[in-house]
Amino acid sequence: MSGRDVKARDEAGTGASGDQGERDLGEPTAVSSAPAWGTRPGGEPGLPVDPAVVTGRDPHRAPEEIPQLHEVDCPQALREEIEHRMSLYPDKRSASIPALWAVQRLYGWCTPDGIRQAAAVMQVTPAYLESVASFYDLFHTEPVGSHTVLVCTNISCWMRGADELLESFCEAAGADPHAATHGGSMSSDGDILVSGFECLGACDLAPMASIDERYFGPLANGDAATAVGQLQSGEEVLPDLALARRALAGGEDAEAEALADGAGASRATPQGDGS
Repeated sequence: MSGRDVKARDEAGTGASGDQGERDLGEPTAVSSAPAWGTRPGGEPGLPVDPAVVTGRDPHRAPEEIPQLHEVDCPQALREEIEHRMSLYPDKRSASIPALWAVQRLYGWCTPDGIRQAAAVMQVTPAYLESVASFYDLFHTEPVGSHTVLVCTNISCWMRGADELLESFCEAAGADPHAATHGGSMSSDGDILVSGFECLGACDLAPMASIDERYFGPLANGDAATAVGQLQSGEEVLPDLALARRALAGGEDAEAEALADGAGASRATPQGDGS
């Protein structure tokens, strides 16, 4: 199409004043008190404004304030752990995930008060930490009980019976199998969260599960009832199937070195590293 043809088409579609073009677009629908059409500098008509951008928003509202430590009752141990994590990064926001892990370990989930305490230590808004917590599946923004069982259902575990293993955990805990495959289900006593989970990165243990942030496998269906019973009674969970009990490549020297490294990390961070 030549430049002359383009000009003729534009003139036919818009007219000299652009009225025809506005009729083609349709009459704008006003939402609330927000204008449906934007304006350019000088008051000239601009592009249409998507109602979703302005509906329910108050552009004149004061921005959320960063809480101060004297305004929150932050436990000393929580404050020290978050400050330690912040010291490991050039940008304090990089410590957001470890800080939220610390909150979740202390309160069982990322409570509004816990998030506010962490925000006061980090000097960020609670909304910023809430956005991080709500993005990751392993952070809980609602109460989930004292224990968490995540059954890996990805390809390696699935081929070795992960679906049946998840059903066995649900049956033992009194959880809903359907809900367990769609975000998780609480046990009948409200103390154990059972959920399927996409790839926990331990294919050599298939089928396996993460129980209270510790890996166990390979698991048989009968191990589910045993593990749930041990959680409920406070016993050590499946000690013979714990990844932490498996021998390391390299023999006893490698194990001793790993244990020494782990002890050093524990002294630096008493509540673990959140990884």
